[in-house]
Amino acid sequence: MNIFKDFQKNVKEIILSLSNEGKLPKNLDLKNVTAEAPRDINHGDIATNAAMVLVKQAKMKPRDIAELITCGLRDIDIVDNVEIAGPGFINIRLRPSFIQSQVKSILNQGFDYGRSTLGDGEKVNVEYVSVNPTGPLHVGHCRGAVFGDALSTLLDHVGYDVTREYYINDAGGQIDVLARSTYLRYLEAIGETVDEIPEGLYPGEYLIPVGKALADKVGDKYRGLPESEWLYEVRSFATDAMMDLIREDLNTLDIQHDVFFSELSLHENGGIQKGLEQLEEKGLIYTGVLEPPKGKLPDDWEERPQTLFKSTDFGDDVDRALKKSDGAWTYFAADVAYHSNKVERGFNTLIDVWGADHGGYVKRVQSVVTALTDGKAELDVRLCQMVKLLRDGSPVKMSKRSGNFITLRDIVDEVGKDVVRFIMLTRKNDASLDFDFARVTEQSKDNPVFYVQYGHARVFSVVRKATEAFNGLDVSEQSLMKANLELLTDESELNLIKAMVNWPRIVEGAALAHEPHRISYYLFDLASEFHALWNKGNDRVDLRFIIDNNKEITLARLAMITAFSKIIASGLNILGVEPLNEM
Repeated sequence: MNIFKDFQKNVKEIILSLSNEGKLPKNLDLKNVTAEAPRDINHGDIATNAAMVLVKQAKMKPRDIAELITCGLRDIDIVDNVEIAGPGFINIRLRPSFIQSQVKSILNQGFDYGRSTLGDGEKVNVEYVSVNPTGPLHVGHCRGAVFGDALSTLLDHVGYDVTREYYINDAGGQIDVLARSTYLRYLEAIGETVDEIPEGLYPGEYLIPVGKALADKVGDKYRGLPESEWLYEVRSFATDAMMDLIREDLNTLDIQHDVFFSELSLHENGGIQKGLEQLEEKGLIYTGVLEPPKGKLPDDWEERPQTLFKSTDFGDDVDRALKKSDGAWTYFAADVAYHSNKVERGFNTLIDVWGADHGGYVKRVQSVVTALTDGKAELDVRLCQMVKLLRDGSPVKMSKRSGNFITLRDIVDEVGKDVVRFIMLTRKNDASLDFDFARVTEQSKDNPVFYVQYGHARVFSVVRKATEAFNGLDVSEQSLMKANLELLTDESELNLIKAMVNWPRIVEGAALAHEPHRISYYLFDLASEFHALWNKGNDRVDLRFIIDNNKEITLARLAMITAFSKIIASGLNILGVEPLNEM
């Protein structure tokens, strides 16, 4: 049950009724009318902006509109009081009995509390990671991987049909570099001496086992042969090996994709030409000359006729080239074909998770999706800023090309999957993130993953102690749903329940905004309410979760904190973090 969505519906029905009675104008646009939790809990349980957003349409004072709406709100049986604040904000207080009853509702629904049919089965393609298959994943890749995976789970949680996809960039020049680097390791494996890895190749030791595996497969077949006779086969072998390595890295974070799509397949099966045909049919491809880029000209820039896409017709800054000077397709041409393929597979909602260094590509790819679908499909590109890796406050330097870098697997091995996943979601994706090995493992409130997991573990500790204090106490959910919840009257208890009731709204809001970090924020705040109540019980014996010789109040509080643990577990599962029962 999402009480905020229910109240939004109630407010709109009241406004429509007022319009029919002639007290408000007819045909008011209500799309911006909301019902949400007030920023200040002292203002009530639900706030609506209805009176404020209708001012211009109704041509009335906001307070006069608010007075009309509050009359209808007071007739709702679960409403305790309605107040008008400032010029016309409406604050609603719910009856304590209704708030208390939500504990039973949460227990009844269990882990399904907060799930919804918002997505209505709509197909969504979430493409994330998509790292060039030239080596193991590092911490920068880790953030996009966790973000994309959590977002996929979040969308699935609210009823979307989600496909998790990885785009393998296996057609560019970097794959030739990978093949040449692997070939040197292959020569080492068959006994030849390689004094030094030449500049421009990948020197990382991760290619040593790949070279050995190639030698085990083909022996000295490639020894002494010209590059043209081994390059393609070594490219394929090395790419497959790197993708196996990347999958293993992702598995350490419990990340699995549904689809691995090869860029090379677009080049080999005519997919690029097929993708461009749709743009040609729409008259959106032409031969022209681009203006020189602003600022200092690149050394290789030349003014020449090119095959161009009219991306400026769809919001881009300049039209984009589809062919290079040698006649080969540009990377952008492959992007056109790939996103055309996604649309052909039935996806009208596309989400791409990229590194922040790809920000310049956003407009051009969005323009393609708009052009291909006449605006029916939407591409949302989420840029993930790099992660600053620290150790006791000092930067940890890394360089993929030199081979001297901290891998994703190194990080997971040191601090654990749960810590990595949670911390990567403690900031919005486009904000910078510091990952300090010391801070993320300390057991304190300053470490959010510990603080949230500790709240979950504390509940199970209390339940175990309660079964000891009351020999044979039935703490099953069926039993707890029968508890007398009207005994939960302290302000801290009601505040905890109110925070729990906010969960369905948070989930839907995070899903619609494509912002899974909202889940980690909420879980931290919810855990804070729980820990505050725990600490209050340390000062006041009557507020402890277990009251000796008072089974009734104990059961009511066990019901409350068990409901809390269900929401914590549900939220952690969305983030891909294990809810611990003891720490």
